Amino acid sequence: MSAGTAATKNTDVARDPPWLHVRREVFEYGILPLPSLVHSDVVTGLRNFRVKLLQQAPPISTWSLSISSDASYTSPASGGRKRVATAGIATALEVTEAHAQLMLDTLASVLNEEGGVVDSLAIAPATEIDSVGVDVDDLLIFLYIQTYRRVPSRPHRGAADVADVWPSTSAIDRFLPSPSPMQVRSSTVSRRSMPGQAEEEVNQLTYVQKHLPNLLSLLAETTEEGEGCCKVITAKKFEHLGLLLKAKNASLEYVPLSQAAPFFANSDPDMPAAPVPVTQVLEWVQQHICAASESLRAIPVGKVEKVVTDIHLSESGSVESVPSEAADVTMADVSVSSVNVASSAQTILVPNGVLHLSKDWRPEGTTFVDGVMRASVLRREDDIKGDSVKVSHCHDAVVYVLAPLKYVSVFGCSDSIIVLGAVGKAVRVEYCERVQLIVPTARITIANCRECTFYLGVNQRPLFTGDNHNLQVAPYNTFYPKLEAHLAQVGVDATVNRWDRLLTLGMVDPHDAFIHPADCTDTRSEGATLLSPEKFMTFSVPRWNEADSEMLLTRANPFLLPKPYLLAQQHRCKAAENLKQNLKTITLEEGKKRGVILAIHGHFRDWLFASGNIRQIYELQALDRLDSVGME
Repeated sequence: MSAGTAATKNTDVARDPPWLHVRREVFEYGILPLPSLVHSDVVTGLRNFRVKLLQQAPPISTWSLSISSDASYTSPASGGRKRVATAGIATALEVTEAHAQLMLDTLASVLNEEGGVVDSLAIAPATEIDSVGVDVDDLLIFLYIQTYRRVPSRPHRGAADVADVWPSTSAIDRFLPSPSPMQVRSSTVSRRSMPGQAEEEVNQLTYVQKHLPNLLSLLAETTEEGEGCCKVITAKKFEHLGLLLKAKNASLEYVPLSQAAPFFANSDPDMPAAPVPVTQVLEWVQQHICAASESLRAIPVGKVEKVVTDIHLSESGSVESVPSEAADVTMADVSVSSVNVASSAQTILVPNGVLHLSKDWRPEGTTFVDGVMRASVLRREDDIKGDSVKVSHCHDAVVYVLAPLKYVSVFGCSDSIIVLGAVGKAVRVEYCERVQLIVPTARITIANCRECTFYLGVNQRPLFTGDNHNLQVAPYNTFYPKLEAHLAQVGVDATVNRWDRLLTLGMVDPHDAFIHPADCTDTRSEGATLLSPEKFMTFSVPRWNEADSEMLLTRANPFLLPKPYLLAQQHRCKAAENLKQNLKTITLEEGKKRGVILAIHGHFRDWLFASGNIRQIYELQALDRLDSVGME
């Protein structure tokens, strides 16, 4: 029986545990637009890279941070774990040190921290990543998945879709220019034309299934067995697939990938389980890999009826590599059917099968703030389910997400202010226009945005890529009561802020999933400029009811302001204080003095209405009342 037949057998019933799910973080935050890393023959190219990387790997004793015994693979042939840092990656791959550092930082942000087996790089502080280095096998898998492409957007559908993201402006905010449909087409993608989260998951699942033979061949070792050679996988080698896959048992608990496999489970670290033929490993993975919704048996979200691709075996029983021309999943393989099974279900066509998901399906571990229009919203720790947040399709809104997080995605927002709590792994901002984003984070990627300002407290260089226009960056400019506690919880270092060390990467990619202007194919990506200190202002986060001890509250911005911005801020505060004193001491008749005060109040009121901030005041009052009720 072929592996493909075995993997597709009994597809009319739900798969038995353990369930293997694709880790979406790798694809959402780990794909870099570095064309030099993608070769026509991926497997051969990466095998050559392995040789060069191992030549650059120093002895394990030279690393400053110790590596736990189960954190990395020990190769008998090499005599020790093989890790490389920025300089070794740059030399072996023939890239600049800046790009090598970017690869290392990005991989560190997407390594798996669940299931018990954790590599030291995954938990290393952002400032110590280079001293820890990366396992060569993890790096090879990371380089392989750079061939992944996102689900293509569906064709633009006209004015109705434009209105879906770009509602007409009201009299209260008439000062905002109304974007034309051409602007929307070239910069921000309509919500209806975008692939949904379910489609993205299916595309990721399809990609991993299609490329499993290649991935396992990269991890395989050759052993002599009888009269011939056999490709085998050891338990520690198999654990490197944890970058792409996570395993759940029948209790829906995450377990180490090797412990989920029956041929490696319960093995003694001092006497590890015997290596297993690649064909056996491949067959088992294909039998248990599935969409994340399949393991939620209590929720009638359907099942994957048949999602696997054929796995070809050679006559000798070894796994054949996917041909080079099939290095990427064909984007036509994943689409949304126009016919739903029911009004509350979504039907997604995938290779050789169909996936039925409920209309309200959401990936686990992610909280959505979606479609907020002309309103202010507050999300705090108690409101967040999981460690990831996606803020999407918000217009003319003020969004506060004041919680410690690992990942945040901001997508398709316009004319909004978004204030995020501490983000320990990565932030990705895409297709936003006229947005102010305020965030302390380890790293941030900004793609295809325009006329936005980013106030950053960031430990690694901000990355700009894609079709950006008129972006500005500035140092972090706010605080809230639990900020320092949240920074410590997720590992963001407030003493390190690389907000002004921008990294602009490559050309605009005309083959990504989104719409670009026709003349942008050969356009170099635009970065950002530094906000003038004279325009820098502190943002005040409203203080809602706090039950914490006053001893634990943050009272000032923990990120040190650069001197020009600090002086400009002090100058502005001094000018405001002088004006206040002048108004107090001015010698006018009582009637004229009252007239001056009324004039100031009148201008302030007009500004509140013209800017739309009067709405924010009412909304903040409403949020404060709701918070007071919640505290009771």
